[in-house]
Amino acid sequence: RLRNAAAVGEELLRYFADLRGLSEEDLDDLRRETYLALASTNMALDSPRRAIGYLNPNPNPHPNPNPKTEPQPMVEYEFGGPAGAVGVMVGLPLVIYGLYFACGADTCATELGALGRVTEGLTGDFGGLYSAYAMGLFMMWMAGQVVLERILPGEAALGVELKDKSRLSYVLSGHLQFWATLAVLLFGAVEYADADGDLRFIKFTSLPLSLIYDHYLGLITASVIFSFGLSTYLYATSLTKPMVKLADGGQTGNVVYDFFIGRELNPRIFDFDLKVFCELRPGLIGWAVINLGCAFKQYENLGYLTAPMLLVNLFQGLYVWDALYYERAILTTMDVTTDGFGFMLAFGDLAWVPFTYSLQARYLVDHDPGLSSAALLCIVLLKVVGYTIFRGANSQKDAFRRDPNSTTVAHLKTMDTKRGRKLLISGWWGVARKINYTGDWLMGLSWCLLCGFDTIIPYFYAIYFGVLLVHRAIRDDHMCGQKYGDDWAKYKAHVPYAFIPYVF
Repeated sequence: RLRNAAAVGEELLRYFADLRGLSEEDLDDLRRETYLALASTNMALDSPRRAIGYLNPNPNPHPNPNPKTEPQPMVEYEFGGPAGAVGVMVGLPLVIYGLYFACGADTCATELGALGRVTEGLTGDFGGLYSAYAMGLFMMWMAGQVVLERILPGEAALGVELKDKSRLSYVLSGHLQFWATLAVLLFGAVEYADADGDLRFIKFTSLPLSLIYDHYLGLITASVIFSFGLSTYLYATSLTKPMVKLADGGQTGNVVYDFFIGRELNPRIFDFDLKVFCELRPGLIGWAVINLGCAFKQYENLGYLTAPMLLVNLFQGLYVWDALYYERAILTTMDVTTDGFGFMLAFGDLAWVPFTYSLQARYLVDHDPGLSSAALLCIVLLKVVGYTIFRGANSQKDAFRRDPNSTTVAHLKTMDTKRGRKLLISGWWGVARKINYTGDWLMGLSWCLLCGFDTIIPYFYAIYFGVLLVHRAIRDDHMCGQKYGDDWAKYKAHVPYAFIPYVF
């Protein structure tokens, strides 16, 4: 009877597809969505996992011998699977601590002795890694960012269409939150001046931001603890959610891997979107604030700010501001539309970004790179070139996605695909398939160059980010190949280079 019902359902789907003039590929998408919806409500199929197995183009050749037990899920791991997930969850915190201990106020080691400094720092005074005061500062920071996100007005926007055909709503107030945060930190302290006991005036001044530098290690630990705690909450709550709410990659059935990669696609507390909030607000703005704390510390030590410190704050502050000003673009990124919210994104947003990306500012507190005016000018020009490429490419892509007939992009050449979508093959996107990544990396290199050439450690960002972008490009290429099929090969013939024309 079940097979007969499935056959009738297939005929209905094909009848509907013929009425709508759908292609075979669109019919496949419709078939998948229909069976997933049925599976999520326990209709027609006895197991959601069996729905995935039924729809998998390469079904398991060894069916479950006991139909009463849950069949083994079809698994496609990333990042090396469960073992790789464990390695990342252990390794990334160690990298953050390693950068802290290897590059301190007295020296920034580049030789093998740096490993000894890291080992000594992690094991010599283990209790020194944690500070209740720093934990309190971190929790106050997170709470403050939540409050600002809740109270600030912003532009209403809808996310992409989800599996159940719904679209989540968002309030884009990140740009305001950036400036509101800086206003509170730079003018939020009140000083009373008086003469002979009589109050004369009130002065608004900055909070003691140099405390950030002083408690840097404790803040790292606080961010690590919070990230693991948030990831545990996300995994636990995802177990009660219907299948239609879960990310495709986070349903392997392996607890460790799913904890790492993230199960639920858009976890929310009422209308508070946890993933989108963490993606841009506390970590990204926190990065800019840590840089400010380092600048305050340098001024406290020297009585002035060096040109590299000013420039690294300006360069990276612009980068953060840009991301928040164009916040709408985040709603169509893979992080939001495809990946579940688990340890990978939570730790990356809240610990990795603020405490590895601020390495250059922390280095400059105690080290003078001795750069000439000519060198500084060249670095500024590199930053301008990188930002021009990055912003030009991203703005062009976003304008095309919103309205392909807009006057700003209507003149660009496109390629039709069987899915009905057009792909840009001219303008910035005719230069290279990931030309925005190229601009992004050039900006990052300019930050590192501000630290001079005495040690390679401040160049960690440029090295790591280059590897990350290559991995992300390969991952995107694989997913687009699956999505567009032969059309993707044709597109790559039009735009053969990924990052740099005639090079890579």
